[in-house]
Amino acid sequence: MDLLIQNISKTYPNGVRALNNVSLTIPVGMFGLLGPNGAGKSSLMRTIATLQNPDEGSISFGELNVLAEKERLRTMLGYLPQEFGLYPNLAAETILDHFAVLKGITNSKERKASVEALLQQTNLYHVRKKSVGGYSGGMKQRLGIAIALLGNPKLIIVDEPTAGLDPTERNRFLNLLGEIGENIVVILSTHIVEDVRELCRNFAVIANGNVVFTGTPEEAITALQGKIWKKTVEKTALPEYHKNHRVIATRLIAGKPVIRVFAETEPESGFEPTETDLEDVYFYHVGASAAEEKEAV
Repeated sequence: MDLLIQNISKTYPNGVRALNNVSLTIPVGMFGLLGPNGAGKSSLMRTIATLQNPDEGSISFGELNVLAEKERLRTMLGYLPQEFGLYPNLAAETILDHFAVLKGITNSKERKASVEALLQQTNLYHVRKKSVGGYSGGMKQRLGIAIALLGNPKLIIVDEPTAGLDPTERNRFLNLLGEIGENIVVILSTHIVEDVRELCRNFAVIANGNVVFTGTPEEAITALQGKIWKKTVEKTALPEYHKNHRVIATRLIAGKPVIRVFAETEPESGFEPTETDLEDVYFYHVGASAAEEKEAV
């Protein structure tokens, strides 16, 4: 059951145009929505989750008209926002039981079985009676995904789930998401390229409220293969290289800037061809969008 987003636009009362004619087809499996902070990712997630109305456009999930049948969509939706509140003095099993009631799981035996199963799945069963105020950031995120999984949702949205997590908790959380995303639609909204590279069969890049790329990681990398060049330069020379070349990224290696440039052929003497990765794809498309925005002003 695909999620079909067609021509969604949203401008807030302060004049900020968060989404501009966004169209996406999101199939079953893990789908990455990649973009910088402020690109429109959270606005799109809130719109899909029926928390706000777009100015125009439509969203369908299978045969369901999402914007016209919000309550039906919510019965099959699991949503983990970027920031969510938990009662710090309550135990995880108590919080999960409370949300299970809100999800409509009224049979006490069924609810208890569901809560225990989710605590096991998210590796929180051993701390189920501990107050969540003492949980680490990763444990709170795993409890958040347990809440989102209540009621066997067909569509799950997770917004910036690994931001601020240490590497161990990040890997644990990504493994959990990978298990979940086999047979349902899971949208992973993030600015962290590695999350998409490790998990997602399909992804889109969004910048300045526009979808600037959609496809598979393999397709995206292949399209730029042989067109990314690198060179170690002096810091004082950086402005000149930015002026004369399409610099998509600068990385400090051993204290010296290494620039990565997009060019069909060798830009100039001293540049080396380099293997393209998904980070190059991201910077290329986001940079192109920023350049277009600047020219339009």
